[in-house]
Amino acid sequence: MNNITEHPTESKSFLGHPIVTWLKVLFFIYVLLLAVGMIGGGFKWASGGTEGVKKLFTFATNPFMGLIMGTMATALIQSSSTVTSVIVALCAGGMPVTIAVPMIMGANIGTTITNTLVSLGHISDKEEFKRAFSAATVHDFFNVISVVVFLPIEIMFHPLEKMGYWLANMFIGGQSLSMGNLNFLKAITKPVISGVSSGLKLIPHPFGAILLIILGLICIFLSIFFIGKLLKKVLIGRAEKMFHTAIGRGPISGIFSGTIVTVLVQSSSTTTSLVVPLAGSGIIDIKKVYPFALGANIGTCITALLAATAVSGGGALFALQIALIHFLYNFIGVILIFGVPFTRNTPIMCSEWLAQLASERKLYALAYIASVFFIIPGIFMGTYYLFN
Repeated sequence: MNNITEHPTESKSFLGHPIVTWLKVLFFIYVLLLAVGMIGGGFKWASGGTEGVKKLFTFATNPFMGLIMGTMATALIQSSSTVTSVIVALCAGGMPVTIAVPMIMGANIGTTITNTLVSLGHISDKEEFKRAFSAATVHDFFNVISVVVFLPIEIMFHPLEKMGYWLANMFIGGQSLSMGNLNFLKAITKPVISGVSSGLKLIPHPFGAILLIILGLICIFLSIFFIGKLLKKVLIGRAEKMFHTAIGRGPISGIFSGTIVTVLVQSSSTTTSLVVPLAGSGIIDIKKVYPFALGANIGTCITALLAATAVSGGGALFALQIALIHFLYNFIGVILIFGVPFTRNTPIMCSEWLAQLASERKLYALAYIASVFFIIPGIFMGTYYLFN
């Protein structure tokens, strides 16, 4: 009888062992890589090739529509990692990088909704809410300012697109640097993707292709959800310790710790949400929260870069290009905006002003969340479809 009662405990202990947890993480990373390949392949199949995919995205040729789509999609599912991984897959399938860049910018704005919602937990106490809401929205304002600065420049001169292409070409574009014949990831993912595609080709076109895309989307959602959950389980304690150790040592340390913590937990929403309750309680102030949130912007790029490694063939260059653009956009934004005293303090001033209003009238906070993330983008999207 003793053996019977001890066995489940031993089994539970084994399944909860860190090594087993890391094996699970590796499995879901593999699922993420498969998902990216499925979505890219599905769009190519559905449209009859790269040119067909470009036609599918003619509705987003307006950069502002791309921005709005990225913002709303990320706000709805509260995961920029998921949205950027899908964008990488779409670029691999033939979506023009020019369309994808404003979507990436929009994803940066949309992801800030999570920590803003977390701040509402302090709404019953005026001073706590003021501090928490300010700490949450400083990330919002920084990302909005980044879009205001970079989107017009990108539309006119395409510097991010050019830099991303140059870097991607360095890694995989040139003959001397090509790793095509030694692509380990292709070797382990292609058989599964080909097998799934072959099975779905029994279904009439384009329904088989649509099912392949849907299956890829589901796999991306599930893989990122479980990767984040498993990494939090094994690393969140260390991540919090790192945060507490580094957050008070200056802005550079704050940015670095925000980057590392986000890489570890695979979620900028989790990283930024860690600091909101601390700010609300008065343990840290907004000047320490701000650089930590900027580090989270940089750290969240790891997922798109990881997704890009799953792509081979003609779409590999463009998948890596958009993943690198995501990194360049966030990294250069931190250098240019945070590096200049006037622009550095603007997000802080805006968030403190809004927090003061919201603490006096709680409805302002709800109106801000609804309008920035849903109502205004929805109006722009509806107007565009109405007149086009």
